[in-house]
Amino acid sequence: MERRWWALGAVTLGTFMTYLDNNVGNVALPTIQRELGLTLAGLEWIVSGYILVFAGLMLAGGRLADVFGARRVFAAGLGVFTLASLAAGLATDGGSLIAARAVQGVGAALLTPTALSLITQIFPDGAERGRAVGIWSAAGALSMALGPVTGGFISENWHWGWIYLINVPIGVATLGLALWAVRPAFTRVRHSLDLPGLATSAIALSALTYALIEGEAAGWTSPEILAAFAVTAVSAVAFLLVEARAAEPMIDLSLFRARRFTGGVITSGIWSFGVFGIYFFSALWLQNVLGFSPTEAGAAFVPMALVMGVVAVLSQRIGAALGIGRTVALGLALMAAAIYLISGVGVDGGYADVLPWFVLYGLGGGLLVPLTAAVLSGMPTGRSGVASGVLNVSREVFGLLGITVLGAILTSRQAAGDGPPLAAFLDAYRFTLVIAAVVVLAGIPVALRTLRADRTTGEPQAAAMAGSAN
Repeated sequence: MERRWWALGAVTLGTFMTYLDNNVGNVALPTIQRELGLTLAGLEWIVSGYILVFAGLMLAGGRLADVFGARRVFAAGLGVFTLASLAAGLATDGGSLIAARAVQGVGAALLTPTALSLITQIFPDGAERGRAVGIWSAAGALSMALGPVTGGFISENWHWGWIYLINVPIGVATLGLALWAVRPAFTRVRHSLDLPGLATSAIALSALTYALIEGEAAGWTSPEILAAFAVTAVSAVAFLLVEARAAEPMIDLSLFRARRFTGGVITSGIWSFGVFGIYFFSALWLQNVLGFSPTEAGAAFVPMALVMGVVAVLSQRIGAALGIGRTVALGLALMAAAIYLISGVGVDGGYADVLPWFVLYGLGGGLLVPLTAAVLSGMPTGRSGVASGVLNVSREVFGLLGITVLGAILTSRQAAGDGPPLAAFLDAYRFTLVIAAVVVLAGIPVALRTLRADRTTGEPQAAAMAGSAN
């Protein structure tokens, strides 16, 4: 096997490890909650702390690759992620676990944005690059299939810390493979990191996440929560002003003048909102309400992920036949229907009651795969990398909002319930799913209007869909 295919293996393994980490952890959350004595808000921070740092620093990771080289930044990200995984697996309290997860987010933010850049360097030939990107993209679908059942098995049979410790041998092996197989190839693209943009965006995201997670406990009108929302607004405005004037901005705001790009970012974000929310809260619901073991809960997600992967492969042809806008709208409609139907499963539900709607959800999610290619196809060659980075960040940010906003709604509804805790949680969970279904439905008119074909160019080809299923 030629060295470049070993290099692809290293890049794919590194990306797979970051995706697997979240999918493994979600099913183990009830076990972690019990053993560490965490509240629901504390549990949310285990997931949101990682996503917050990941999303907030992802653009910086891409900029560092431009300044110092993708190979160096990729290797640094692997090292940070692996060491943080060791710390997370050995954590003995909620605070240290959340801190380790945040550092994992730093590693992932360095590692993930460099992957496509490295593939482009390693495979200059277009045909080979297409095959390589397809293999790399499959890592996300595979992590969604393997992650939940692996996490369930570990939390049921081993100590929960192993859901993070398994990253250590994988990370060490991947780092060694990368240092051997990925040959240095670097041309300086950028000269500055846009530190004002990084600082203002990170402050805005951090303040918003804190307000949404702690709002129910502290009171939505309490001084600290109102201050957090105010900091969010001021920082967001400051970020826009900084980016508009920066010589080398983290986000080129002129991209949003393109109809397809803006619509794609919004639609992709709505997809992420639903995906992250479903995975997080359904893992709790399956175990705490329906009585599934951790392994059974993890296995329940496997058909969803497998169907999503199969449909993702076929979605290119479906998009060509129906049009990208209609295909994405159909996917959102199926996802919304599945979310609503899941809300109808009662406390006596079993695997057979859950499976059809999880499969339907996977079917809808797979149809959204052409979205990235549709958006990037309208970008000039020199700006496609920046546009791809913005799309990736939007997914993480909307996924973060999916967890925090739906978590705030669920916690508020549960606190207002008069019945036993289990009944109150089930009622709140059902109500939250209905809200999530409405949000996903809102993406349909956005997709139909913004992703329609241009009269002059026709429908974009749905190809090179790197990372769109993650």
